[in-house]
Amino acid sequence: SRLLMRINVISRLPGFPRQMSSLKEVCSGLPVDPLPEPKERDSSVPHAPVRRFVLTENERKQAVRNALRYFPPQCHSVLAPEFVRELKEFGHIYMYRFRPDINMRAYPIDEYPAKCKHAAAIMHMLMNNLDPHVAQFPHELVTYGGNGQVLSNWAQFWVLMHYLSVMSEKQTLVMCSGHPQGLFPSAVSSPRMVISNGLVIPNYSSREMYEKLFAMGVTMYGQMTAGSYCYIGPQGIVHGTTLTLLNAGRKYLGKGDLKGKIFVTSGLGGMSGAQAKAAVICGCIGVIAEVSKAAVQKRWDQGWLMEFTDDLDTCVAKMREAKADGKVVSIGYHGNIVDLWERLANELDQTGDLLADLASDQTSLHNPYGGGYWPVGHTMEEAVAILEGDPVRFKNLVQESLRRQVSAINRLTAKGMHFWDYGNAFLLEASRAGADVAVEGAVTGVFRYPSYVQDIMGEIFSGGFGPFRWVCTSGLCTDLETTDRIAADVLEEMISQGIPSYVKQQYEDNCRWIKEAGKHNLVVGSQARILYSDMQGRIAITKAFNKAIGDGTLMGPVVISRDHHDVSGTDSPYRETANITDGSKFCADMAVQNVIGDSFRGATWIALHNGGGVGWGEVINGGFGLVLDGSKEAAERAEMMLSWDVSNGVCRRAWSGSSTAENTIRRAMEQNPLLMVTLPNHVDDEALLDEAL
Repeated sequence: SRLLMRINVISRLPGFPRQMSSLKEVCSGLPVDPLPEPKERDSSVPHAPVRRFVLTENERKQAVRNALRYFPPQCHSVLAPEFVRELKEFGHIYMYRFRPDINMRAYPIDEYPAKCKHAAAIMHMLMNNLDPHVAQFPHELVTYGGNGQVLSNWAQFWVLMHYLSVMSEKQTLVMCSGHPQGLFPSAVSSPRMVISNGLVIPNYSSREMYEKLFAMGVTMYGQMTAGSYCYIGPQGIVHGTTLTLLNAGRKYLGKGDLKGKIFVTSGLGGMSGAQAKAAVICGCIGVIAEVSKAAVQKRWDQGWLMEFTDDLDTCVAKMREAKADGKVVSIGYHGNIVDLWERLANELDQTGDLLADLASDQTSLHNPYGGGYWPVGHTMEEAVAILEGDPVRFKNLVQESLRRQVSAINRLTAKGMHFWDYGNAFLLEASRAGADVAVEGAVTGVFRYPSYVQDIMGEIFSGGFGPFRWVCTSGLCTDLETTDRIAADVLEEMISQGIPSYVKQQYEDNCRWIKEAGKHNLVVGSQARILYSDMQGRIAITKAFNKAIGDGTLMGPVVISRDHHDVSGTDSPYRETANITDGSKFCADMAVQNVIGDSFRGATWIALHNGGGVGWGEVINGGFGLVLDGSKEAAERAEMMLSWDVSNGVCRRAWSGSSTAENTIRRAMEQNPLLMVTLPNHVDDEALLDEAL
């Protein structure tokens, strides 16, 4: 029968039990008769910071009116006062009453009650993003980064799951900043889902407007892979951090062996939690400060953090001991990163010992005044109270802390420590706070420290390498082990056939990574893996996976994806496109074109976001998911889409002047006669410009 689009029609019928017991019930529609019992905030799980209460009285009415649209009128008298209370207490209407009573995790794809496998694969990915073992604040639907939403409220989860359960291969689901707009007729070759998050008119893309629009429930910050349902846990950044550290060692220290070297940084949360594991994989000493005891404990329980202490004397003693012994260890400091930096600077002044060799920061500075960065001199509990009661004072304290942090870092780098911005808007927000990070006499936005993309990873993107990912939807660890072997075999075969030296080094790093990945206990949530690869590698690995699905070597479909933080996926002038030198780094054509191009070349779903990594209004980014089912059509779609998904960004980087990108795109054109791109003619004599001007 025809699916009617009104929400009250797809609501659960009377008589259904209130307690969830199966995926079938989760997919049966929004429960309204009877309504679920009210739920209070569960103190056993971490919760998102309270959002600022920024709405006028009329805007508050509109926010509640917006929330009630999901429910039939007979529910409004019960839900309206409840939603008003949530809005006042938490700054947003999450609809806690409708949080489903189910073990939220990525179930094997065959267990989902869906009419098409592609929809079931999306369900698998969606529920992984909300898994309490994966998500930072699962009850607020935040996957990572402090405010990276999967959806805006729990009603949307019910509606989305229902639509996915009834979707056919001739329909596309449209998602607008968390809101399931509906199923629309489309072709079999079309994406099954199109997602947009946080897209606003450019003049209104301010942090203040974000807070207002999110409170009203009409937009949300999807980060990158939170709102596109492609997050794979902190493993997703472990590999990138590993490569960053290895390449930083080569660039700054002149060696790939980091034994006895100390890497100091901050953050053990959703994304930053990868730093401890990456340091150990690289063979160095990782020292990571984190103010949240829950985050420290979580990483220690997972085995990603080897030791931790809340005493600075003990922390420094452990650093000295590990450095002297060449010990490979990750040390957590439960405390504020500013205290750690100032102590290390004082150690240098008093003893002459420069303990830290490499350094960065991964606090959530895309959200500095909403809980992404906690000020020094206050416990986390005290800081939360200040944030909720006096946000202006909180902002001043954060900016004072940033100035102190930069001052200590500057003292250490003056004596030989190497620091870089890890793409979290550290330098941007520090500069806005008045910290000493600018290059004297340079134009605004030129900093004394590099972005890790600009200085360390930029040429990797220019070579077409980026964070390729896959998820085994069977849920079997044996399938993941098989894909690891397949990927390693493919790369080794490509190396044996002869490839450029630059590409060979990256492939060799990746072979080392993929062969050791299984023993490092990286899987949190879905059976997923990440591997930095170029276009040729991604296509070859994907084809091999698809063949293995078709012949039964793999027991279920595989979803291929990538981080939005990739060759073509993100326009971000202080991170992904920081090394674009032709003046176009503030333009967003590449990321938008990339999503459009993926949509008609075979992606199963696509997403386009405002914000991600460095914050709302600072970046446009997009991503995709593509389901491999063993069919010939899946292989063809994957090859066509992946060719575009990488070449687009390489072409843009070549046009801006990167010789690595130009060589990479020339190689791609030689391999595919249908690929023809515009290459730059370079100005050889700069004196001509001086004369002309």
